[in-house]
Amino acid sequence: MNQRITQATKIGDVKRAWHVIDVDGKVLGRVATQIAGLLMGKSKPTFVRNLDCGDYVIIVNAEKVRVTGKKEEQKEYYRYSGYPGGLTIEKLRNLRARRPEEIIMRAVKGMLPQNRLRDGMLKRLKVFVGPEHIYADKLKT
Repeated sequence: MNQRITQATKIGDVKRAWHVIDVDGKVLGRVATQIAGLLMGKSKPTFVRNLDCGDYVIIVNAEKVRVTGKKEEQKEYYRYSGYPGGLTIEKLRNLRARRPEEIIMRAVKGMLPQNRLRDGMLKRLKVFVGPEHIYADKLKT
């Protein structure tokens, strides 16, 4: 009687790949869901929810990501310093001019699970303004 026994995935079994995504002209929300799926490792056959088994993701041309509707003028990002009167509200248009990589980081962060694994997943997300990045040596393998 030969029975196949399902093996539990261990953190040592996780193989991490590198993905490069050019977001030039792509819609922010749609590309953020793809990035979140890669960071979580949901397309891998060894995926388990309690382990961080995702891949590395490199984003290029972050300043050229597209939004639909009136979000460029109406979407607001909030920051709070912790002090009285320390709430800062910033429009998407202004954040794009100041720090365009932050737009993608915030969108992806909101789509990842809100647990202890999220910080490790976000560390594997590398966002660059422009078409050049510093991880070319990682992609050759």
